[in-house]
Amino acid sequence: MTSPIETEDGAEPVVAHGGQAATAKPEGEQLVGRSPGQLMWIRFKRDRSGVISAYVVGFFFLIGLIAPLIAKVYGKNPYTVYADERPELFDSAGVPLQPNGGISSEFWFGLEPGNGYDVFTKLIFGIRTSLMISVAVTVTVVLTGILLGVTAGYVGGKVDYAISRVVDFLLAFPSQLFFIASMPVVVSLFVSPRDETPTYVRVLALIAVQWVLGWMSLARILRGTALALREREFIEAAKVSGASPWRIISKEVLPNVVTPLLVQSTYLLPNFVTIEAGLSFLGVGIVEPTPDWGQMFSKASTELVLQNDITYMFFPGVSMIIFVVAFNLLGDSVRDAFDPKTAR
Repeated sequence: MTSPIETEDGAEPVVAHGGQAATAKPEGEQLVGRSPGQLMWIRFKRDRSGVISAYVVGFFFLIGLIAPLIAKVYGKNPYTVYADERPELFDSAGVPLQPNGGISSEFWFGLEPGNGYDVFTKLIFGIRTSLMISVAVTVTVVLTGILLGVTAGYVGGKVDYAISRVVDFLLAFPSQLFFIASMPVVVSLFVSPRDETPTYVRVLALIAVQWVLGWMSLARILRGTALALREREFIEAAKVSGASPWRIISKEVLPNVVTPLLVQSTYLLPNFVTIEAGLSFLGVGIVEPTPDWGQMFSKASTELVLQNDITYMFFPGVSMIIFVVAFNLLGDSVRDAFDPKTAR
């Protein structure tokens, strides 16, 4: 039995069937489906801390990318020894005469005690060096983690056993001590100890050393994800249809490991930044005159700087804290955007 239902605005009555009112949708209004990526992007944009962190991280990468242009506009470079070129700016001990490390309209962040490098250009070029090395390490670690982790999880059997034992063996190494001890060994493979080590050799050694002991945690996570995925119905359906293992991995498995891959990558990069800075601080990474974050910390810890210019530590210290905190917050926001059920 049908009965008309009057509307309040005097429009056409809606006929209800079986006593239940039918809701009329306005013409042209349709439900629009959204992909998981679109839903993730919508959730991410609602997270204010994540958006701010993304802008901060992007700002640091932009500074590192255009550092030579900034230095050209600024009119200085990080390699000029102002203690020799303009000795009137320093006292007999090499300390800037002006207060706060010589901060002025000419030298925005002051001058480095001792050699007299311009702190501003040294900082932006140091950011460039540290981020370049850390991004290279992150890319190699991610590629290795995908290759070995997904292969071990999907193939299983002896392949999984062999890769898992290699991972367990490498995880047993004390990573920090291994980084410190292995850097001189790796460098000596390319350059004689009697010769001066080129900067590119130190950069390659830093990338190689961090890569060797940096991929295992990501590989373990991707292995576990691949193990769970290979038992799913759509994987079985792909096998039945005759798809090759490579096609199944590339078309079915890899798109479903994007979430843990992106989340872990946002945690890996700031970790590698701090590791690289720590190695340079200890004198086994980047050395002068090449600017580097860790090298600036090492200079700031010397007795000359500590006693005469405490502000020298301020700029590299604050910039690294802001970068690491922003990247960690970005990682949390990316994780929550992909999996809103995960509590922060």
